[in-house]
Amino acid sequence: MSYQTHPALKDPLYAAIRKIAFSKEPEAAHDWAFNWFSKPWVSSLLSKRYAAAGNPSATTVAGLSFPNRIGLAAGLDKNGDYINALGALGFGFIEVGTVTPKPQAGNDKPRMFRLTEHGALINRMGFNNLGVDHLVKNAEQRQWQGVLGINIGKNAATPLENAHDDYVNCLERVYPVADYVTVNISSPNTKDLRQLQHGDALAALLDAVMTTHTKLATQHGANKPLFVKIAPDMSDDDITQFIQVANQYPISGVIVSNTTARRDLVEGHPLAMEAGGLSGEVMRDFANERLQSVQSKAPNNWALIGAGGVSSGDDAKTKLTLGADLVQIYTGFIYHGPRLIQRSIEQTR
Repeated sequence: MSYQTHPALKDPLYAAIRKIAFSKEPEAAHDWAFNWFSKPWVSSLLSKRYAAAGNPSATTVAGLSFPNRIGLAAGLDKNGDYINALGALGFGFIEVGTVTPKPQAGNDKPRMFRLTEHGALINRMGFNNLGVDHLVKNAEQRQWQGVLGINIGKNAATPLENAHDDYVNCLERVYPVADYVTVNISSPNTKDLRQLQHGDALAALLDAVMTTHTKLATQHGANKPLFVKIAPDMSDDDITQFIQVANQYPISGVIVSNTTARRDLVEGHPLAMEAGGLSGEVMRDFANERLQSVQSKAPNNWALIGAGGVSSGDDAKTKLTLGADLVQIYTGFIYHGPRLIQRSIEQTR
């Protein structure tokens, strides 16, 4: 599959930040960058510098009001440690996690790799996080009051047949502090997790999760949206079968999609065969094909969030054209910085 890499957005400030960050190992660069971004004076500077021109048009999706359609995908802030700093960058919504009931270290390092000439990353993080209690505390103390999604998963040590216990545990803990919740059953980096996208395993999980969701909605007097995040590696038949099962439950919609296990998109790169999920510009056309497939089959009342391969404002606009209601970015943000958020907001009014 061919693609054209977008040139870097003209932004001398981020170019300097990226040069320093990319001289470091990817996880070290993440920590270095957010140590700076979290300083109040830096957040204030970035907020002023990268404010989108004009007044973005608010939109309502799944009963929630979003100031704009551009959000941050889960994975960048797994523990909710940087909600305020990220909120200063102009996102219409932020999704934190994936969080699990118990803290876990994730997979062995190194576990993240830059394929810079492809605008791509490969990661096999493995749901490394400090546990749901840590994230909830951060969410409770946040100052940024935008739309906050929380992405939930299972601990690696939990047997697949008991996965629903972990999702229910997390849902109960995050429900009071989340504006919406995402059930992540599509990471390639937790053994057998993707089996939960299919058949009886999917039905059993959604039955447990949505039964709990109904109780929580009554208890808290708020029916908060629940999304399911799926893998781009599902075939059209897989997607059809997923929708047939999922449509039996009152989910709010689907996030299309997570990272891919494909490697033909970066064939020949020295890091191409590193295990993990591939993300970035190379996924643009592939992710859009999956979005089109879901859109053509999904019930009309489902909201769709498009993710994967967004590295320009035009990429974000294309997601909406293909049927997405909202758009998430992650790897493009790593490569292009806050200017990408600004451009994407301007292109999706």
